[in-house]
Amino acid sequence: MIGKLQRVPLRDVWPHEARDFTVWLRDNLEELNEVTGLSLVSAEIEHSAGDFRIDLVAEDADGNKVVIENQLERSDHDHLGKLVTYVSNLDAVAAIWVVAEARQEHSTAVDWLNQGGGTLFYLVLAEAVRINDSLPAPLLTVIVEPSEEDLASGQVEKEKGERDVFCRRFWTALLDYAKTRPNLPDSLAPFSPGNSRWIYASTSKAGLGYNYSVLTKAVRVDLYIDHRSNDAGAAAEANVRDFEALEKDRNAIEAAFGEPLQWIQEKGGRKFRIFKMSTVGRYGSDEGEWPAIHAAMVDAMIRLEASFRPYIAKLPN
Repeated sequence: MIGKLQRVPLRDVWPHEARDFTVWLRDNLEELNEVTGLSLVSAEIEHSAGDFRIDLVAEDADGNKVVIENQLERSDHDHLGKLVTYVSNLDAVAAIWVVAEARQEHSTAVDWLNQGGGTLFYLVLAEAVRINDSLPAPLLTVIVEPSEEDLASGQVEKEKGERDVFCRRFWTALLDYAKTRPNLPDSLAPFSPGNSRWIYASTSKAGLGYNYSVLTKAVRVDLYIDHRSNDAGAAAEANVRDFEALEKDRNAIEAAFGEPLQWIQEKGGRKFRIFKMSTVGRYGSDEGEWPAIHAAMVDAMIRLEASFRPYIAKLPN
């Protein structure tokens, strides 16, 4: 027997746009990641941009800002104007406009914005569905997204100057602290300070590595899977193979780590990342907070490496 798919009025599921839908979206960023191919990892509600308040400001896996504007009704000029205003004020790398119904004129406008290069714009249709008497489920569909050419021209350049110096000081201090931890595995020794928001080391298997990363309001340690080859198809297959093999032991790995981990497929589906976020401190605000941040990051990295070590060893070469 096959059930019948039915549309559910959005206001029956999320009665209030700000209190219900925006909060749900903040807590379910993976729904946007799945349809846009982005790698959003955290979001803040009612972020300020001058005199305005933005529905959601998210961060991607590299710490870049992404603006999200919600509208549980037909798209209008007011929200389009807000979206452009927020993007320009925050220097966001991407913008997502979620609507209940998209006017053709606004679909054309978003497509035109993508042709300008720089920020990437997505127009997403929000619906709710159920089968017979089941609970309603969200259904997000991308109506307009950047083309391959837009994506290529919108790559974010690395920040230079003072930020580079700041990053290097942060990583140098972290590595100095890590040397005081006798139980830090030798396999993590290749970490070296740099000017980016992350530093990395290899594992015992090619295509897998560990990262320390910093975002605006959080820090992260992760295992990433990114095989490289002249044969892009073979590399993609290897990424999926290793991720799925590790995911089969997810319960045991998370039990060994001591906390749940986030398992995501990165933008474009090329690589995968398994990570733990922490909000123990703000890396960019007060250097007095750095010792606590470094201690939390190194502790998490030690546990991460130990929890994955036996399972990485079983992966095929």
